[in-house]
Amino acid sequence: MHMHSAGRGHRSAVGADAIRIGLAIPLQGPGGIFGPSCEAVAELYRRQADASGVLGRPVEFEVIDAGQRPEKVARTVRSLVDAGHIDALTGWHISSVREAVAPITQGRIPYVYTSLYEGGENRPGVFCVGETPGDQIAPALAWLRDEANVRRWHIVGSDYVWPRRSAQAACGYAEALGLDVLSTTLTHFDSEHFATVLDGIERGPRADGVLMFLVGQDAVRFNRQFAARGLDDGLVRLTPLMEENMLLASGPAATRDLYVAAGYFRSLPTGNSLDFVGDYAAAFGPDAPPLNNQGESCYEGLQLLTALFATAQDTSIEAILRVSEGLGYDGPRGSMELRSGHLRQSVYLARADVTDFEVVTSLPRGISA
Repeated sequence: MHMHSAGRGHRSAVGADAIRIGLAIPLQGPGGIFGPSCEAVAELYRRQADASGVLGRPVEFEVIDAGQRPEKVARTVRSLVDAGHIDALTGWHISSVREAVAPITQGRIPYVYTSLYEGGENRPGVFCVGETPGDQIAPALAWLRDEANVRRWHIVGSDYVWPRRSAQAACGYAEALGLDVLSTTLTHFDSEHFATVLDGIERGPRADGVLMFLVGQDAVRFNRQFAARGLDDGLVRLTPLMEENMLLASGPAATRDLYVAAGYFRSLPTGNSLDFVGDYAAAFGPDAPPLNNQGESCYEGLQLLTALFATAQDTSIEAILRVSEGLGYDGPRGSMELRSGHLRQSVYLARADVTDFEVVTSLPRGISA
């Protein structure tokens, strides 16, 4: 693969005329489970981009391990930007990393943040590809209320910016929808054990559902411990962050009545999505890392960057900011349009089904970011 890891002295291998994109993805920690899918999808994009050309130039990646502490990721990005080694930054990583990195890229290079997140990012030059709680949580709560009579919720999450702000937003939606939030419990990021949280759910007032804001391996552990106590008998789970790697790692016994609201699933039965799945399988074969929301979001990030470069006929932040509003393109998620730094997109509700997700419904557009 034509990828270079930051700080390992591979610079000389990169052609001077290449468009160099920093790819900040987790290679360790709870999100490390997504890393291989993100890298594979980015490589697929690079092959396709090189075939058609981006401003007549090849694309190269500088892989940055965004599973490290946010300040460490920020230092790496600063040194790459200062040295002129990257023309843009993109990738899936948690919001704490975005908060550390955005001040460094601002006014210098375009930064396309691909993860679903809590909403509210409005720095010029930071473009958000991911879903926000208004599009995921609000309509999913309404659907589960109407279709499954789920009205009483516990909220569980990690104690950092995305779960904190998303839980706050969810409480507002619940109130507007006539639902009860019985408790909100935040645990530290990268938790092994959820006994205290599960005790609270087990012993607390009777609920109908648990809303989860947990990342990667944390959600896998929670799902297993939740099911081991038999809490999946009578409690549905809803989360905006659950994909095919996490599903396989949780195991079929631990994902009963688990619903996910997201903009992309591998099983999405649309033409664009099926083409993408076909291209990915043709490029990497049956043993490739599972195609998932996080990996696909990196593809969206790269597509958006390419569309911005092509429309501006330039890679500079100044040129890109002049053309960004209202810019549109077609990708695996369908037709996308950039509004106020956020991509407008469809969001679906799916139910975990052994090794894949069964898409149940398309959700009405919620409250914008």
